[in-house]
Amino acid sequence: MRDYLKPTLGSRVFDTANVVFMLVFCALMIYPFLNLLAISLNDGVDAARGGIYLFPRKLSFSAYELLFQNKKMLNGFMWSILRVVVGTVACLLATGLLAYLVNIRHFSGRKFMRILFFITMYFNGGFFPVYLLIVNLGLTNSFHVYWLPALFNVYFMLLISSYIQNQPDALFESARIDGAGEFRIYWKIVIPICVPVFAAVSVYLAVSHWNSWFDVVLYNPSGKFDTLQVYLRRLLLEMEGLQQIRDQQVLYNRYRDLSPLTLRAATTIVVTVPILLVYPFVQKYFIGGIMLGSVKG
Repeated sequence: MRDYLKPTLGSRVFDTANVVFMLVFCALMIYPFLNLLAISLNDGVDAARGGIYLFPRKLSFSAYELLFQNKKMLNGFMWSILRVVVGTVACLLATGLLAYLVNIRHFSGRKFMRILFFITMYFNGGFFPVYLLIVNLGLTNSFHVYWLPALFNVYFMLLISSYIQNQPDALFESARIDGAGEFRIYWKIVIPICVPVFAAVSVYLAVSHWNSWFDVVLYNPSGKFDTLQVYLRRLLLEMEGLQQIRDQQVLYNRYRDLSPLTLRAATTIVVTVPILLVYPFVQKYFIGGIMLGSVKG
């Protein structure tokens, strides 16, 4: 029995090669982030020479000082957090409810609704009609423009729907026999059993809302609800314009330790770190939700 369980030479070679491959793969994934962090912590003038890999050559916190000295940055950060929370939760609940509706067997319109929403994945009104619709609805210069247009997502609806299809019908039928309505079934049964796929979808939604900036510029001309990404973009544009007018001594004294390269690296770190901090807590649900939700199409 011991000889049978003893690993063979081939299995040892395979395990060693597998470990080496995974270590190299992890290093390739981590290196760009470490390189970006090193550039962001380096002096701007020195960073322009290049050759920075894993550690800053001349340590400087000027890029981060500029970012966090801006009083509007905190306001934009709060709007970004609020957009992520409201947009993610609203889309999850609405899309999840739609996914449940198209799975109710005695609902006569479920096939029509599925086809109707499925068509929208391939055909839409275009940029200008959508813009005119948003303007006519009075959603411009308001926080609601960030989450109402994205309330339903057809791809995520299909993903959640396929997950619900894997659940036994007797679970829902027994609730109906006990007198529960469809909305109560969705709230008390569907949402708890769909936590894995909901967590997986929430990662995509949160990242999408966190990184969005074009709709902020387009639908928020007053600047009252500017998010963090818009402020960071403006800083980058200022720094890129500064390179062309460095002969102006006042601006040069203010930004002499900075360059667009270091500031771009610092802004990327600031935008990426919150997502990296949240992802480990939903990773197990993310993997489980994707695998289980992809069994049926």
